[in-house]
Amino acid sequence: MASLSQSPELPDGVVPPAARPPRWPWWLPALALLGTFAIATFALLIGVAVTGKAKPTPAVNIAATFVQDGGLVLCAVLFAFLTRRPNAWQFGLRPTRFWPAVGWLLVAWLGFFVFSALWSVFMHAVGVKLDDDLPQQLGADKSTAALVAVAVLVCVIAPLAEEFFFRGFFFAALRGSLGLWPAAAITGIVFGLIHFKLEFLAPLAVLGFALCLLYAQTGSLLPCIALHALNNSLAFGVTQGWTWQIPAIMVGSLVLLAAILTPVVRRTALAVA
Repeated sequence: MASLSQSPELPDGVVPPAARPPRWPWWLPALALLGTFAIATFALLIGVAVTGKAKPTPAVNIAATFVQDGGLVLCAVLFAFLTRRPNAWQFGLRPTRFWPAVGWLLVAWLGFFVFSALWSVFMHAVGVKLDDDLPQQLGADKSTAALVAVAVLVCVIAPLAEEFFFRGFFFAALRGSLGLWPAAAITGIVFGLIHFKLEFLAPLAVLGFALCLLYAQTGSLLPCIALHALNNSLAFGVTQGWTWQIPAIMVGSLVLLAAILTPVVRRTALAVA
């Protein structure tokens, strides 16, 4: 006989509440995104006021970007609470089969590379130079400490926060209302727009679209976070003129993300078992 402290087993075909798909309205992520922008703007203004400089210093830019990424996660969770209490599983932080996930990750990444190459040729033909100067804008070239901070921000924090918000929340909400393809297309476009670089809008929109399909195919946010981290690590290394350091930072970013996410995913798996 089962003890009274044990939860009763659910009948076959009954999904436990913690594992049920979220039912977030399509407009909820839009409000959460506005909330994130408000948090990031406030952090930037506070930083400028504290330093007394006319323009944000590299340290202020880095700190404000960290706050912005934290705001993505915070606003996703807080606004999801407007419907019902969410859990990590509903944001996609759940296990998936390893090798199929690796295969779909490579397919998505290859598709993005092909489009990016074609886009680069097109931009060159019309006389537009594609120059990703984000690390320099954040002050990565000012000191070793700044370089390390920007590397962690770009290769670890941004992939985690942006995937949590855009695939785990934004896409999930739109998919429940609009279906897979429209939700993936809209999420991709918004994902491209928030990076504020018009010449990179199309490639980033395609990347965002591919990440949505990767999430839909694997049922987990983990491959999306991994692909995002690998792509950002590669791009960051290229901007720094690195060679052997690029695979090192790729592996390092995945190790850090695994250390952060493994306990969360394990708890999630136990909660919905």
